[in-house]
Amino acid sequence: MAALLALLSAAAYGTGDFFGGLASRRSPVSGVVLRTHAVGLALLVVVAPFAGGVLTGGDAVIGVAAGVSGGLAVALFYQGLAVGTMSVVAPITALLGTAVPVLYGLVQGERPSIIAGAGIVLALVAIALVSAEDDEDGRRGIRDRRVIGLALASGAGFGVFFVVLAEAGDDAGLWPVLVARLASVALFALLVRSRFTVSRPLGAGTWRLAVLAGVLDVVANAAYVFATREGLLSVVAVLTSLYPAGTVVLARLFLAERLCPPQRVGLGLAAVAAVMVAAA
Repeated sequence: MAALLALLSAAAYGTGDFFGGLASRRSPVSGVVLRTHAVGLALLVVVAPFAGGVLTGGDAVIGVAAGVSGGLAVALFYQGLAVGTMSVVAPITALLGTAVPVLYGLVQGERPSIIAGAGIVLALVAIALVSAEDDEDGRRGIRDRRVIGLALASGAGFGVFFVVLAEAGDDAGLWPVLVARLASVALFALLVRSRFTVSRPLGAGTWRLAVLAGVLDVVANAAYVFATREGLLSVVAVLTSLYPAGTVVLARLFLAERLCPPQRVGLGLAAVAAVMVAAA
């Protein structure tokens, strides 16, 4: 069950990131993140009571920390998607975002099975391959230091988000996720209001993208939280971090971003790794 929930989280993250990245190409990132997270907060206010659980003071602190780290990570990620190549930014972000929780889980004493361990290694190779670009189309994107810096900073933020959110109590339901979303909305509302960042009204098309991204983000976060309660963090984090596969495929279908041979191999290895980890 943990593996299936983690794969659901990966699919939702990957699709939501694609929509969020498209929206960020049309409007300032801060405004897009504020809208997507506001949509997610509204949805969580409705859904969280039905998921049950009790919010403790410790879980509330965890939620705030996750909201700040995750919100900043999303903003950096969307900015990277807006100015760089989606099929480069997403996998680089995921690689670092995976490494942080995997190392944390191993330090905490988690020991995946041999098959799951092999699947984790294969998944890391897959993520690295999916981040490859051919010289003709990818030279500018892969060598742009700003884009790479955004991807690395975003990955670190996501890694912290995954680790912190996994520390929430098993009986907390979705309340830590709701607190996290409330914290991120408050953070970006403050940034926009203080004019520290630029924002402007979103068009109808951009609003639709923001709504889709917000809903999918909630689905992804909820699936991830429940997955960590069922399985090892080091395994769940790796499966969840396969989300770039979805972003890359959608970018290929709708933006005509070409997949080079290493990326095709990486997508195939990602599928094999998911099966290995899920079957372990």
